[in-house]
Amino acid sequence: MFSILIAGILSFALSFGLTPLIRDLFVRLGYVDRPDHDRKLHVLAVPRVGGIPIMLAFMGSVAILFLLPLQGGRVVSEAMPQVWKFFPAVLTIFAVGLLDDLVGLKPWQKLAGEIAAAGMACFGGLHLTLHGSQFQTWLNIPLTIFWLILCTNAFNLIDGVDGLAAGVGLFATITSLGAGLLQHSFPLALATVPLAGALLGFLRYNFSPATIFLGDSGSLSIGFLLGCYGIVWVQKSATMLGLVAPVIALSLPLLDTVLAVTRRLLRGQHIFSGDRRHIHHLLLDRGLRPRDVVLLLYAAAGFAAILSLLQNELQHHFPGLVIVLFCLATWIAIQHLGYIEFGLAGRMILPRALQKLLQAQLGLRALEESLVAAASAEQCWTLVRNAAREIGFTRVSMQLSGKTYGDALPSQAIGGWTLDIPLSPDDRIVIGREFNQPMEPMVVAPLADLLRRTIAPKLPAFCAQAADPAPLSADDQRPLPA
Repeated sequence: MFSILIAGILSFALSFGLTPLIRDLFVRLGYVDRPDHDRKLHVLAVPRVGGIPIMLAFMGSVAILFLLPLQGGRVVSEAMPQVWKFFPAVLTIFAVGLLDDLVGLKPWQKLAGEIAAAGMACFGGLHLTLHGSQFQTWLNIPLTIFWLILCTNAFNLIDGVDGLAAGVGLFATITSLGAGLLQHSFPLALATVPLAGALLGFLRYNFSPATIFLGDSGSLSIGFLLGCYGIVWVQKSATMLGLVAPVIALSLPLLDTVLAVTRRLLRGQHIFSGDRRHIHHLLLDRGLRPRDVVLLLYAAAGFAAILSLLQNELQHHFPGLVIVLFCLATWIAIQHLGYIEFGLAGRMILPRALQKLLQAQLGLRALEESLVAAASAEQCWTLVRNAAREIGFTRVSMQLSGKTYGDALPSQAIGGWTLDIPLSPDDRIVIGREFNQPMEPMVVAPLADLLRRTIAPKLPAFCAQAADPAPLSADDQRPLPA
């Protein structure tokens, strides 16, 4: 226990002291992340190399503990043989993230580096096994690689608000530490303490408003380490039921990743493409401040940590109780967030025509939300024009509040048809397309109803704006096609 305490204090001190030094150095060098007012929500340019002080603190504290003249070196060398073996893999994943932070990597290059690091961990003896399974002889390695890559990318995806990924990682690390102490697994406890101390020291500078970001070097490393801890956690009793506890401990980032992949597949998007539909984005869209979002998700991570430790202790007495409670809480949370993709996840394996229809319905739902939030006729026009083009219409025009908007896209086809959507006696939307062009016919009627239902109630306000125009914002002053 003395060695565990010393490792935590050393790691915290190193992280707390090194983080501002590395932050200031990279600010002077110009390696900063600039806001885009979309997915990057910060205001000022901030360096995104937080993985450097975290890894220095993590590795440095273990090395110092090993060199102490007390019995620390002997304790570390005897208690952490399996942990030493995956250190090269951790350094590899850190290098991949740092390269992406500094020079940028393509998604396939990052994935290749992650696979290589996971393979190194397997070669070092880290295997996620299913005892009693007839497939364990050939399933161990691919299962281990999949788990490590999943955890690695889960923390990378959730890193979208100041302090979120580092704080959730701290909760998960402390949970793994608690499991190690409860199981009398000294190697697991001693391996997790340096990361907990490093994250705690780093959060002083990463919590909102952050002056340094984790970057991929930090988020990938944290996720990879927690994936390794999960394997060490269950190596002695890796039944399917035993795997539940570490999954619950990492449930927040894992759930966000599963939902991200699900909705992108349903929308026909690349799974590596970015969007603003992560859990923290939905909470921000509900009007919560970034700090409140982080604290709320901290509470969720703490709740998951408690359930994880309960599952770890009660799996032999009440094996299904914690799982049912966890599933119920997760279902309620997702329903409250309004994830329409979650309701469609069970229907992903469908004929292509039906999958296209589902994608179109999701697009209509997003269009309706945007139109409801639109505050000017110009914003409505931009949304209508872009949506009509995406669906397949080639001609769009709109008469609204005495002003005409219109454009036409070139086409080689001869002849076509138009859809006239009256909004009032003097306002209308007209969209058209050529014959023999691909389109989902079941979308046309819902689109017409949606446009009338969302825009018509706004007409009095738009007329008032036209009669007494307010100063336009920079976005509204951009010229639109005549």
